[in-house]
Amino acid sequence: SISWNTITQMERADKRIDQNFHNDPWIGSMRHGTVIVSLAIVYSRASYGITSPLVTVEVHLSNGLPSFTVVGLAETAVKESRERVRSALKNSGFEFPTRRITVGLAPADLPKRGGRFDLPIAVGILVATGQLSADVLRGVEYCAELGLGGELRQVDGLLPAVVAATTAGRTIVLAPHNLAEAGLVRSANLLAAPDLTALVDHLTGVHVIEHTAARPVVESPSCVSLVEVKGQPVARRAIEVAAAGGHGLAMGGPPGCGKSMLATRLPALLPKMSDAQGLETAMVYSLAGKTRPPSALLTRPFRAPHHSITAAALIGGGRLPRPGEISLAHNGVLFLDELTEFSRSVLEQLREPLESGAIMVARDNHSLHFPCRFQLIAAMNPCPCGYYGDMGNECRCSTAQLQRYRSKVSGPMLDRIDLQVQVSAVSAMDLVRRDTTDGDGRCIVQRVAVAQEIQSARNECANADLTPEAIAKVCVLDSGAQELLEKGISVLGLSARAYHSVLRVSRTLADLANDETVKAEQLAEALSYRTIDRYSNTSSSF
Repeated sequence: SISWNTITQMERADKRIDQNFHNDPWIGSMRHGTVIVSLAIVYSRASYGITSPLVTVEVHLSNGLPSFTVVGLAETAVKESRERVRSALKNSGFEFPTRRITVGLAPADLPKRGGRFDLPIAVGILVATGQLSADVLRGVEYCAELGLGGELRQVDGLLPAVVAATTAGRTIVLAPHNLAEAGLVRSANLLAAPDLTALVDHLTGVHVIEHTAARPVVESPSCVSLVEVKGQPVARRAIEVAAAGGHGLAMGGPPGCGKSMLATRLPALLPKMSDAQGLETAMVYSLAGKTRPPSALLTRPFRAPHHSITAAALIGGGRLPRPGEISLAHNGVLFLDELTEFSRSVLEQLREPLESGAIMVARDNHSLHFPCRFQLIAAMNPCPCGYYGDMGNECRCSTAQLQRYRSKVSGPMLDRIDLQVQVSAVSAMDLVRRDTTDGDGRCIVQRVAVAQEIQSARNECANADLTPEAIAKVCVLDSGAQELLEKGISVLGLSARAYHSVLRVSRTLADLANDETVKAEQLAEALSYRTIDRYSNTSSSF
């Protein structure tokens, strides 16, 4: 039996433990009369969207009937760690205590999932039982799943944890299979152990494992060029403007005219991402269970989902929320081919992310934020048969079919796309003629790069991201452009959003020409990039 005085001593010891925890990240063993209280605190990281909050794994051993309890809003996979940890410790030759074991995952209100807490729980038990010194917990975070034989297994979404641990100045212990993505973080101090035995040998100095440094990023050159596109001078110009200002682009035209080919050439014109952007995009891929190779770390992603995609796969979600295609295209390009074949309910969910650059996936007790600042490129046929307006082929669609087809993409959705162009069929002469307008394409890339440098120095962002206040400051029109703009608003019936889009595009055109003010011809070209808008007002002309 345990006397009341002994219980009081235990309560006082717990208070002292709580006070000491704020000073040291570990607690050793304490003996109070006939009761032994052992506590070890190990650092780890949870997966919570693009962030990875710190989790303190508290392993508490006390006398009583043998049990193993995990608390702290842990899902089933986390609670099952008690079986994996027990088998891993025994099969690795370590003692598993036949005492009452309580594992607390703090903070308690943060959801915990997956097997990433197996290793910190096992290390905490080894420290609490005296099989390891508490010094191994200083300045180290542990994050890996354990196999029943003691081997360390990879976990999904580890890259945000590596970034957070590196920012905190700590070493992170992980599985060897996670090294590919963890090595993307420069200045990260990584320790990859194949199994629990090798890790303990390293921690005790029996056999030291070398720390792994981040691998240098070697970019692979792009193998596509805009020069490969035959003809289509208007569409090629629109692609150049889209690349220079970061604008969205919608292309309408008959099948086989080169819309998809034009879209796939856009990433080659975009600038390389910064280290911060590349790492942020890689973290999104890590949360989705994917790994970006080091050669593609600074290359902007290009995502082209099929039109049968569901809303959860495009936007993000699921029972355990994961980023969707719009987040996988973060800092890159999202290409929606056959736009009118997508479900309208799916497309409508793109409207808010296009403007906010982020998506929130809400669940009962928590909500996750995923970044999704992407450049939208869309392609569509003008009608169900694809040949409306084509001089070489006859359209057999009725007026009712045309209206139903065009209503699949709403006006508010199109209104959010800055550039809208009609792409005509390529003639036989364009296919055989050698285009020498832009040489080998280097002059296009150079013009785009100069325009991007101008925007970065002036706005610290692309023209597509200009706010209405910034537009009023940087989009200065000359007298001819001002008069043309007033006429264009009245004739085309532009909305306030379309009005700002025209100004952003005209500012990009001025940057491509290296002009300080927007001229009338540049504004006229910007107004000409609203052709698909006129589906709803076919009687207008400009």
